[in-house]
Amino acid sequence: MDITPNQIRTIMEAYPRDERFALAILQDMQRTFQYIPRSGLMALAEYLGRPEASLYAMATFYKALSLKPKGKHIIKCCDGTACHIRGSLTIVDGVKRLLGLAPGETSEDGLFSLETVNCMGACALAPVVVVDDVYHSKVTLDKLKAILEECVEEDEG
Repeated sequence: MDITPNQIRTIMEAYPRDERFALAILQDMQRTFQYIPRSGLMALAEYLGRPEASLYAMATFYKALSLKPKGKHIIKCCDGTACHIRGSLTIVDGVKRLLGLAPGETSEDGLFSLETVNCMGACALAPVVVVDDVYHSKVTLDKLKAILEECVEEDEG
């Protein structure tokens, strides 16, 4: 996806030219482009009159923001204590086998990204996997495969 200066400007101009809105603008860039492009950071620094380094620090501080392109479908595997004990590593290994992804990677086709999370606060449902902000409880390898197949079918249909 080619990102144009006009797309970036449209996102920024939806907010007042005030540094209090920097995080909201970065979040909108993330939502729109699946990451925050360097050109977006540079344009936002100019728009707000802030050093690019301060926006870079903000973008790298928050785990929900990324400077690298992410997949259309974000897979988050919980590896908190309860999930770990109930087999979260098996689920992460399953994603590796099915999609060829390690945590922190995005598939070459841009369809999937895999992340591990320390705890999702849903310990009674362990192991938990969140795909596209939808929580899946007591995930098994078969359930994981069905979830991923559903994502692929959704994109094809």
